[in-house]
Amino acid sequence: MNDLIGSGNILNGALVIAFVLVSAALLMSLWRLIVGPDKPDRILALDTLYVNTVALLVLLGIKLGSNLYFEAALLIALFGFVGTVALAKFLTRGDIIE
Repeated sequence: MNDLIGSGNILNGALVIAFVLVSAALLMSLWRLIVGPDKPDRILALDTLYVNTVALLVLLGIKLGSNLYFEAALLIALFGFVGTVALAKFLTRGDIIE
């Protein structure tokens, strides 16, 4: 049993499962972005796409052991937040800059 834990097989298995589940969530969010019944649903789907992309980058960083993917995930999270705020402001007020 210690050989399985020590060799990282459990971590690799968990990463594969996480990749599959987050990828499925990404595809479902993409579907909602394309098909969404109205604009708020599409903005929420876009925000969820950002979150799923950040999760995939973090998982890839864990898998490959590189800090570069964590920095990229941080940048995408920052741009995703700013984009979501701008779209929500545009949806409620009709303009972004006051």
